[in-house]
Amino acid sequence: MDGLAGASFAVMAETQRPDRRELGVGAERTTLESFLDDYRDIVVRKVSGLSDTDARRKLVTSPTTVGGLIKHLRWAEYGWFDQLLLERSDDNRRTHDRSWEFEFLPNESLPTLIIEYQTQCEESRRTAARYPLDHVVPHRRLGPVSLRWIYVHMIEETARHTGQLDILREQLDGAAGFDG
Repeated sequence: MDGLAGASFAVMAETQRPDRRELGVGAERTTLESFLDDYRDIVVRKVSGLSDTDARRKLVTSPTTVGGLIKHLRWAEYGWFDQLLLERSDDNRRTHDRSWEFEFLPNESLPTLIIEYQTQCEESRRTAARYPLDHVVPHRRLGPVSLRWIYVHMIEETARHTGQLDILREQLDGAAGFDG
């Protein structure tokens, strides 16, 4: 921290931080839903307050951008909950090219991508609520997967991309931290 004396860091938009994970011992489903919802909320806090210009900036050697990660997470929610869990497909892969999910196109805006992500998360919650954790659906490549497995996978997927968003945000304006 010595090298940071006098440094100016941006503050991310302040949003209400739910304390879902602080519930301690709880039912398995509540625990899974709480962790996933916390990471979903952290994703939004990580990107709140950024301009479209910043959300498009390429700060790493890959084409990864803040906007692209939000767009991808929206489609990951759709693939696992809407497409696979509802058995509209026997795979979570979408019909569009996967690389498109990571492209923050000129006609897109970060606020719109955030709203689309939050809307898809809400739809995922409604869909998952219809099934017990042991509900199994066929997956073309993985074999049978349960709702429990989908929750664990989506926690992993969302947490991984939250870490990427944390690094990108810190590179953009110095704002860092697990909870935004």
